[in-house]
Amino acid sequence: MRRPTLSCRPPFWAKGAHLQTLLGHFLPSPAADLPWERLNLKLADGDALRVLLARGTSDVVVHLFHGLGGSSDADYMQRAATLCAMQGHTVMAINHRGSGEGRGLAAKPYHMGCTPDMAAMIQVGRGFFPEHLHAAVGFSLSATVLLLLLGRDAELPQPDLAIAVNPTFDLDLASRRLCQGVNRMYDLRFVKLLRKHVQERWELGLLEQPVDIPALATLREFDELFTARAAGFRDRNHYYASCDCRPHLRGVQVPTVLLTSKDDPFVPSADLMDAELSPQVHLHEEAKGGHMGYVGRGAPGFRWLDYALDHYLRELVAMAKSPGSTQAWTTSSVPEPVSGS
Repeated sequence: MRRPTLSCRPPFWAKGAHLQTLLGHFLPSPAADLPWERLNLKLADGDALRVLLARGTSDVVVHLFHGLGGSSDADYMQRAATLCAMQGHTVMAINHRGSGEGRGLAAKPYHMGCTPDMAAMIQVGRGFFPEHLHAAVGFSLSATVLLLLLGRDAELPQPDLAIAVNPTFDLDLASRRLCQGVNRMYDLRFVKLLRKHVQERWELGLLEQPVDIPALATLREFDELFTARAAGFRDRNHYYASCDCRPHLRGVQVPTVLLTSKDDPFVPSADLMDAELSPQVHLHEEAKGGHMGYVGRGAPGFRWLDYALDHYLRELVAMAKSPGSTQAWTTSSVPEPVSGS
């Protein structure tokens, strides 16, 4: 597979991993106002996901999955949806359990092991568009989920091709890094957003009892107090060990691009050193880029990440359309349309 011609070369005002990470979210960038349809996708355990659908003209559907504390409204999700639409593709953008427009639809949390949720969206996408190619793009937390789906849970519905951006490989180590130095800034932001999700669930009557999460709790503490047990794990250690995607990368059978950076503040690419990669996994490691930042000279609007996603999506689609390279899944399951959408 061809790498993009352009590497991520930070401008002088965006040098450093933390500036890259922050500017990746706060740098102004236009996004198209797509004609979204809104669907409620019911899950087997009674929860539901809010999914946004924008129909395109090509024979490709791109499923977009956001990171921790995000939603379909996240800046990177909106930009990715725009570039997919510009290629003519249909876009399906998730709101993980209780996130964004999914507020009030789920009692359980989304987490790094929720591969059935991701598979459910891919499955219903195939129900709507059975003759299309289906691509999955996961960001941060969802990149980890995507790699677990591809490498560990191959019995679940799979996409035809995939892109994983800045996944977490060693959850315990990453959570410890978040407690250190400047990284604590990200840690506090994550916990603030997640505490809000828990409070909303309690106010809406979705929790049997309140959960006391201290305002200055770390993500490690939050996972111990809420995420792990609410998601069905024994404790935080069980959660982290169960959702480490590194041992499963060798099992990936779908053409996949894994994009990561050496200077990611809490999940640097060095965490992949001991991993065995499947021949289907194309590892793209950038020297600079931070976590989900990739602000680079030469890319339109300095958005090197968007440039790379556009490149790799075109490459993967071309590969997938080669004879014998895709696997068909069919389903009759269809989510409910949301009134007024």
